[in-house]
Formats: sequence, structure tokens, C-alpha cells
Amino acid sequence: MNKLFSSNQIASLDQYTIQHEPISDIDLMERASLQIVNWVIRQISNERTLCFFAGPGNNGGDAMAIARILADHDYACRLFLLDYGKPLKGAPAINLERLQKQEKVEVSVLRSEDNFPLIAGADLIVDGLFGSGLNRPLEGLAASLVRHLNSSKAEKLAIDIPSGLFGDNNKGNNSLNIVHADFTLSFQFPKLSFLFAENERFLGRWEVLPIGLHPEAIDRTQTPFYFCDQADVASLLKRRSRFAHKGTFGHALLIAGAYGKMGAAVLASKACLRSGVGLLTAHVPHSGFPILQVAVPEAMCSIDASDLMFTEFPSLAPFSAVGVGPGLGTKSNSQRALRNLLLAKPAALVLDADALNILALHPDWFELLPENCILTPHPKEFERLAGSSADSYEQLEKQRAFSERYRVIVVLKGAFTAVSFPDGEVFFNTTGNNGMATAGSGDVLTGVILGLLAQGYVPKDAALLSVFLHGRAGDIAAEYCGPEALLSGDITECLGEAFLSLKS
Repeated sequence: MNKLFSSNQIASLDQYTIQHEPISDIDLMERASLQIVNWVIRQISNERTLCFFAGPGNNGGDAMAIARILADHDYACRLFLLDYGKPLKGAPAINLERLQKQEKVEVSVLRSEDNFPLIAGADLIVDGLFGSGLNRPLEGLAASLVRHLNSSKAEKLAIDIPSGLFGDNNKGNNSLNIVHADFTLSFQFPKLSFLFAENERFLGRWEVLPIGLHPEAIDRTQTPFYFCDQADVASLLKRRSRFAHKGTFGHALLIAGAYGKMGAAVLASKACLRSGVGLLTAHVPHSGFPILQVAVPEAMCSIDASDLMFTEFPSLAPFSAVGVGPGLGTKSNSQRALRNLLLAKPAALVLDADALNILALHPDWFELLPENCILTPHPKEFERLAGSSADSYEQLEKQRAFSERYRVIVVLKGAFTAVSFPDGEVFFNTTGNNGMATAGSGDVLTGVILGLLAQGYVPKDAALLSVFLHGRAGDIAAEYCGPEALLSGDITECLGEAFLSLKS
């Protein structure tokens, strides 16, 4: 799994690389700068003027190196150095000297707002003012310069991180004094703050560029945060025996649907079956079983005594996993039935939608959750469970604490769905698109998780694999119809291609 590190840890990895590769800090800076140079040459026309803004630290040193190298590739470059009242030191000082000796880049020093430059709309601003080591909000001349850059119509490229943005927790930061980049090119790792919705406006489109930090240091440095990529997830996929039969792949029980909400039960049932489960029984209200029998003929039905809602459940003995929640409603009879289900301690359990909303009404039931059961809230549902959060970082900390305290797996759905585990680890998903922000998408995910649990996947693997496959299927669907027209049923229809993509 790919690790995600704090800004302090990344700084330590830089130092370890310098000491143990070994490589000088100026040469490591040159190596990192070359990665951005290559990106610019591929993406940006040399008919545009590049306006570099450099601060006093290593981020500014990167900007000077990039400007120098691009000038040798026939780019028109101007560099504006923010005067901090102190002479430059170390690698930034060396890069300034190299730039001045080259004599191809006009260098100006910004000492006051009076000499802030005018920037044409066709130019490209390259932001190298401050890097991820920043730990307090910008103020004074630096803040004024950032606001000046943001007022420009020119596109903006941030080196490593937009100036003013913290790499981790931005509580207490001043959003007015953060560069609004159109492109962000991060060195070696994305920053944790890149994964939070409120920071999207600062980042634009971001990419990660490798700079060869020492693999031994990366391996030895501990972190609770990880990124899932295809290779990691593909290794979790079980091989299916030639001699397997439907009993081999488990029997799932899905408790879903209420009067007027049978669509959720249909969506979750279809997704569960598409995930490879051997048998599925859907427990639905009496009025809903004709709908399910017609819409999903592959599913068997368990019929509730109520015409309208979930009030009971069958014996759990035949079932290898249970899913509950899509379209359930929160009536008192359903609340009572859910508590009885929790007391029955299913062998493997996934809770979604109204099951979570019922749970939120009874915090004392949290202790009844079976260990390693999977909860799949969207942010509002999680807020009902764990309380409101000032920002995404605080929400992430609450998610980790919830998983640790109640020994459960929380799948917090979003652009980078975060899956937290009882040991405090969090895995961020890399698949999916904004077309999946549509009714029923979560029901599909619940069905996939249930199907994998029923097939005997351990809960951790079922959660990670399901989230990845769900997102991949959504990406495939979006290629066919575009994100605007995507329906949750399209995700289910593309699950087969998603599975196949892991085997290629």
C-alpha cells in the first residue's frame, strides 16, 4: 500500500535521502525541479511567459532552478523574489547565484506592494513562495502578494503545494491568503490536505511527481494513512476454483426496502449478485416482494410480516453475511428489529443508510456493534453518528476514533472515500468520479460489500476491494455516458469490467 505522510515526516524523508543516498540538498532540489520542468515542457507552450514567484526557503529554491532550466529550453521566464529582510542561505542561495550567472531570467525583488508586477492573462504564474513546511497563516507582505496573484486572470501552477496551504490540518488558517492554483505538482506524495473537499478550490488539478526519496526511509517511517492503488487491491481478489458451485460463494441476506423505497432494495440486490455471491435472499416488506421478484429474478425473497417496513428477520443460520439499511425507513418497529439483529451478532455485517440513521438515534447501541462490522455512511450520516466537525481533518480524526473505540470499519464515502479500521489505520480510495454523486450509488456499494463478505472475504479486504471496484465501475460507466448522465444502475452494469480490470 502507498503511504501518506505528514509534512514533518516528508521533511525527514528528504533529510534521510540527503544523508543516506547520499545526495547533496542542491542536487536533490535539482532532481525535483527537473520533474516539474518535464511536466511544463509537455503541457505548457513556450510561447507563454512564465512568471515565477519565489520565497526565501526551499520552495523558492525550486522555483529558481525551474526557471533557469526552462530558460535554457527557450521559455521566456521572469522571477520575482519576495524580500524577507534576510539573505538567502543554502540551496536557495546557490540557485539564485546560478540564475544570475545564467543571465537569461530577469530577477526582481519584491520589497513592497508598490512593486508587485502586472501579469498578463496569457502568462503562467508559477508559485514557489512557500512549501508544505509552512505552519502558520501568511500575513504582511506575503499575504498581500498571494491576494495580488489570486486577483490575476493568469493560470497558476503551484510547486509542491499552493502557498499558504498547510500540508495536514488547516484549522485556524486564513483561506484569503492561500494561492488558488489551477495545477499543483506535488513531490513524491500527495499531502493529506489534498484529500479534503474544502481545499479543492486551492489545488486545481493535482499530480504527484516522483523525486526518488530513499525507499528504505519510506518503508521504515510509520503512518496511519495509506492510498490504495490497483496493484494493492488486485492482490486481494480471490481465485475461483473450477470445481466451485453456488454454495462455495456464500449466501447473503439483504434486509432492505420499505413502502415507496423498493428501488434501494433492487439496486443493492443487483450489485450483490454482480459481486459474485452464490446465493442472495432479500428480506423485504410484503408489499415489496412482487417488485423484487420481477426486477431481480436471481434473488430469493424472505417476506416480512409487515406490508410496509422491516419488523423482523429470518433465522441467520443459513447466511454467511448480512447487509441492512438501504431504503429501510426509521419507524419504531424497524428500530426494534435492528436492535434485535445486532443482539443476534451476525457473523459478518454491513450497515448502511437508514440502519445508520436508526443507530444514530440510539448511541447506547454502538456497543452492540459486532467487531469488524462495516458501516458505510456519507458525511451527513457520519455527522449524526459522531457529531459535527469544523473541517475534514477533524472529521477524519473523529472517524479514526469511532473505529478504534467501537472496533468497527467505517467507510466514509466521498471523492477519496476513507476506510478506517479498529487499529487506527485509514486507507483512501483512488477510483471514482463526481458522476457517482447520484441517488442509489451507496446502495450499490452496500450490495458489493455484502457480496464479498458472503464469499468469505475478511472484512478489511471486503471493504477495500468493494470501494475500489465500486469506484472503478463508476469510472467505466462515466466513459460510456459521461458523469452527468450516470445512474447508479450503470455502476452495477459495469462491475464485471471493473473485476476484469483487476485481472489484466
